[in-house]
Amino acid sequence: MEKFNNLKSIPSYLSLQNIDTDMIIPKQFLKTIKRTGLGKSLFYEMRYDENGNKISDFILNKEPYNKSKILLAGKNFGCGSSREHAPWALSDFGIKSVISSSFADIFYNNCFKNGILPIKIDEKIVVELAEYCKRKEEIEISLEYQEIKYGNKVAKFELDPFKKKCLMEGLDDIALSMEKISKIDDYEKKLQNTKPWVLNNA
Repeated sequence: MEKFNNLKSIPSYLSLQNIDTDMIIPKQFLKTIKRTGLGKSLFYEMRYDENGNKISDFILNKEPYNKSKILLAGKNFGCGSSREHAPWALSDFGIKSVISSSFADIFYNNCFKNGILPIKIDEKIVVELAEYCKRKEEIEISLEYQEIKYGNKVAKFELDPFKKKCLMEGLDDIALSMEKISKIDDYEKKLQNTKPWVLNNA
């Protein structure tokens, strides 16, 4: 997983509330277990018409928003089923941070495991940031200082210290386990000496 620190981008704004995981990545694209290739199907039913052609006025189909790394969203983003393909699709498209006044819990936690920073912030700030989307101006996120800079303003956000550490150091669940590999090896050696039948029957 890539390390996360500073992020600067023109944001994209989806003002819809209660965007669920089926809207983020519809069920017909869940057959793969690969994390790549899902970006083209992100928000499929909003981005494409019934013939598979891009809908020109959908924000992520427009320049420069089709290269946005920051997504502003309405409240309760990521509700619905707990599919991990949702953050996979966002990440594959290029979205590195989602800013909203509220998230569904499972989606929120899945983001950290996939290198995406979900930021919970007051709805008033989301609306202010949306103005920068309209003006096609960049905003900047500092994970280290837990702040969003826009124009001459700075908005602070709260974050769990462990989740922050994982993003800054690029640690997913596998990497966290590998950090403890020496302790796992020591335990297995001890087990081999004291209770060899446990390992031999494993």
